[in-house]
This record gives sequence, structure tokens and C-alpha cells, in this order.
Amino acid sequence: MRRIVVLGAGYGGVLTAKKLAKRLKKDRDIRITLIDKNPFHTLLTELHEVAAGRVDESSIRVELKKIFAGFKNVEVVLDEITGIDFGSRTLHSDRRQYHYDYLVIGTGSKPCFFGIPGAEEHAFTLWSYEDAVRLRDHIEAMFRKAACEQDPERRRDLLSFVVVGAGFTGVEMVGELAEHANVLARKMGVDRSDVRLYLVDMVQRILPILPESLVRKAVRRLENMGVQLMTGTPITEVMADGVRVGENEIRAGTVIWTAGVEGSDLVGRLDLQQKGRKRIVTNDMLQAVDDDRVYVIGDNLFFIPEGSDQPVPQMVENAEHSAELVAHNIVSDLKNGKKKSYRPKFHGMMVSIGSRYGVAYVGSPRRKFGLSGRMAMLIKHLINMLYLAQVCGFHKVWSYLGHEFFQIKDRRSIAGGHLAHRSPNFWLLPLRLLVGYVWFTEGLVKWKKIMEDPDRIFLIPAKTEGTSAATAEAGEAAMEALPVPDWIADLVQGMMDAMFYTKDGGFTALAGVFQTSMVVAELLFGALLFIGLFTALSSVCTILMGLMIWSSGTASPEVLWLLMGGIALVGGSGSAFGLDYYVLPWLKERWKRIPFVKRWYLYT
Repeated sequence: MRRIVVLGAGYGGVLTAKKLAKRLKKDRDIRITLIDKNPFHTLLTELHEVAAGRVDESSIRVELKKIFAGFKNVEVVLDEITGIDFGSRTLHSDRRQYHYDYLVIGTGSKPCFFGIPGAEEHAFTLWSYEDAVRLRDHIEAMFRKAACEQDPERRRDLLSFVVVGAGFTGVEMVGELAEHANVLARKMGVDRSDVRLYLVDMVQRILPILPESLVRKAVRRLENMGVQLMTGTPITEVMADGVRVGENEIRAGTVIWTAGVEGSDLVGRLDLQQKGRKRIVTNDMLQAVDDDRVYVIGDNLFFIPEGSDQPVPQMVENAEHSAELVAHNIVSDLKNGKKKSYRPKFHGMMVSIGSRYGVAYVGSPRRKFGLSGRMAMLIKHLINMLYLAQVCGFHKVWSYLGHEFFQIKDRRSIAGGHLAHRSPNFWLLPLRLLVGYVWFTEGLVKWKKIMEDPDRIFLIPAKTEGTSAATAEAGEAAMEALPVPDWIADLVQGMMDAMFYTKDGGFTALAGVFQTSMVVAELLFGALLFIGLFTALSSVCTILMGLMIWSSGTASPEVLWLLMGGIALVGGSGSAFGLDYYVLPWLKERWKRIPFVKRWYLYT
């Protein structure tokens, strides 16, 4: 048995383990072990959304057992590694030892305080799931205290927030906090003018790696949100009740530190060559220069690509690229294949400033362009969903859409609250009963006709010369049908000519099968809607049936309200006074246990 150990379940670690698992799934003599101190993967780029109360804390957490459900060659281990013996290829924890043939180090980073007095003791950090939850609770507590504080000066101190660091994390945090302050001030009965927000950094401008045009837009947005920018000024001390900026003192109840990162404590203790604040030096294959059985990914990686004078940046796209390369090289090593060199091609960066505005610099490695506003936010959402599709498939993408759009609070999304308003399903009960009753009775009438004469075709218009599909006989009485665009009518007519009409103008046997199937469908889905069972699926099917009837040119005007009623019922109307209330929870629990469902994340 050959063992591959992936240390750390960050962006790079999770992707490396998944890519290895897929490529080695037929190799029964290879075992992959993923070790992390938490049982979940954290979406570090979205921490500010939880810290500022925009989304629920569960939105940034993905259970590792769900990610690797169905992968029999991956073992997820909950443990904290305290040391590594490269000579014996062994990892140590307080509980046990782990042997490896190949080791992938992806333990990530931690905040760096640069020796600033009081920073580590008094400032809040934003670099983990626990940090985000702790900061969210603290911010809300500050507003509660301020609401009860009688001293105006003390109240303003409680409502003063200083974010140290004007990089991506700091800008996203202060932008999100500016929005959240509006909500909390309203809910707690606090005067919004008492809230003071500061973004402080010793660099001369915020977001220093973005083009100047985008920086100006970001500055304008922050200032419009009430954020005071203090750049080009060093922080000299962090105190329990504020910060010292140069010779000036800012009294504040909350200081948030986002000024920089360094490698994890474990990486700092390893006997491997390091540069750039505890980053492990690698060759072009991403192997540690001291040990070719040790690969490095993500933030722990120090590698200067050919043609560059800077090491690869500590960003998610680097974690994704390095995971792909390391997985390829380990598999190549195991199977005597050809390994590749790391030549990353980065496609840009995005930063959100609140829920509705962002700036982005994206494109191809050779040519990038700037975006701002809602379009930049949309790009960020799409990239997040693309990553989540790799990690946990449909399940997590659906969950992300829910957290960011459908379950959003206080209108804090690029769509505002338009997608998040939800009415109680019991108001749809009369409509569900009526739509189900109409479809069922229509099917019942047609079923009687089929029983009287199985060979009679009445749902498909008779083929007559000079008669288009837009006008037809429906039942025994002629009626004016809803208009159908010519291109749809021609398309449907061509399909019916191929399947339903004989050369002499009669009907084929398939026409009888189609007609009978349509009638059975009307009976079935009408009954299901009436009793409230599988109402989402039934509603979609009635919409499709209505569209089929319309496209054939035989639809009466009443089909319009059936179509609109079906759309209204898609959202799960059977969960109130319907069988879905009892059946769906029972089915969901059993559905999630099916191996192929776990493997393909076909659950919500």
C-alpha cells in the first residue's frame, strides 16, 4: 500500500485530494489521506460576508465528508499535526503517527502582526471560520451596548470600527461593515451618524495591485458609504480601546486586523528551506528543494515562475493551479509518466465593496480589462460557483445561490431583495387545487373519448392542404387558437409530418400512442397537484404540456392561465396541506444515502 498524505483542507488541499482520488480511483494499492484540524472546508474569501451579517455562517463551511462522499480511496482524518520527520516520512500529532510516500503541504497562512505592539492581543483577525463568527457576534454586541449607552462620547467609541490593512480583505470587510451598520443602526435604534468607520494602512493607496482607474472607483464607493480612508500612515500601537496612528489616537470599540499573512506555525517549524514569511521554496515541479517526495501548494508555496521577478501570489487561483499540477506530478511519479513544470496563468482578481458593488480586473493572462459595479459582483459570484462545482457539485452551487440570492436578508445582494421575498405556501392552496382539478377533469373527458374509440385522433390537428398548424379542430367544436410564431409552427409541423402523418394524410400508430400518453399525463399530474404530491415536478410537467398544446396550434386562451398557474406552483406548493409535507422529508433522507447520489452531490 502506497500512501499519499495531503496536509490541510484549504482550497489547494481539497482540490489536490479530489484530483488525486479521481485519477487513482482504479489503483487499489494507493491510499489518500486528507488531514485537517477541522471537519469542514472554509471559504476564506467569503469570511467578510459572515462577519458583517450578510449570510449565515453555514454558507462558508463545506463538510469534508460531503466533499469526499463516494471516494473510497480517500480517508478524511480530523487531527492537528505538530511535527514532520522527513527522514522516516512520518507526521506526528498528539494522538498518533501517519506514514507517507508522498506528502502535500497545504496548511495555509495565518495573520502577520509585524511586531506592532498590542495588535495580536487586542485586534480581531479575519482568517478563519471561527474569526468570522466571533467578529459577527462582537459587532452586534457593540450596537446593543451602544443602544443602551447614555454617554454620547462613549456611544460613539463603541460604534467606531478600525480596519487595519487596505488590501482585498480589508476593503471587503469595511465595505461589508458599512452596509451592515445601516441595518444594525435601524434595528437597534441607533443614530447612524454615531457610527465611524476607518480603513487604515501605511501604503499610499488602497488595493495597490489594481489599476489606478479601478482604485479611484473603489475609493469613491467607500467614501460614499461613510468610510474614512487613512493611507500612508503607519499603525504604531493597538490598544484595548483603539489604535495609535502615527502620533494620533483613534478611540474605537473594535479593531480588525487584515494587514498581512505569514505561513502557519507548523510550516515555520519545518526543516525546509523557506523565504517570504514562512513560505517553502520549491522547484518548478512544486517539490520542496530539500525533499522531492514533498510537494507544496497554495499559500505555503514560494516559487518564482520563469520570466517573473516575484513569487506566485497567495490567492485562490494559485491554489487551484498548483493543486492541478501537484496531482498530475504525483500520478506521473507513481506511474512513470512525464511530470510538468509550473507555469501559472492568472486570470485576474475581484474585490467586493458591499453586496452590490465591486471592482474586478480580469481577462486572459496577456490582456485584462476592468469592471466595476454589479457586473464585477456577478463575475465574482460566477467564479465562486465554478469553484464550488468542482468541490461539491450541484449541492453546494444550489446552497450558494440560496445564501447569496434566495435567502438574503435586508436586500443585500446584486438583485436586491427581489429574489428573496417569500410568501407562505398556504396561500397557493386554492390555486393548486384548481389547477389540479382542471387538468384532471380535462384528462377525464378525453379519456372517455379514447375508451369510446381508441382509433380516434383528436389532440393532433388533421393534415389538410392549405391549413396551418395555427388553426385546428379541437374536440368536436372549432375554436380560434392562440397565435403561434411562424418559425415555431413550421418546426412543429415538420416534426408532426415525420412522426404522426401517413403519406395519404392519415395518422400513424405513434399518433395514437402520443395522444394516449398526453391524456394519461393530464390525469396523473392533475391528480398529483390536487393531492399535493411531487408538486414541483408536476407543475413543471403541466407547463411543458401547456407549451406543447400551444405550439401545436390547438391551444385555447384558457391554456394561458394554466401555464401561469403552473409557474406559480413550481416553488413547492405541496408543502402546505399536501402530501409533500410528509413524503418529501422521508424521501430526502433516504435519497442522500444512495452511493451514486453522494458521489455526484445530487442532493440539496
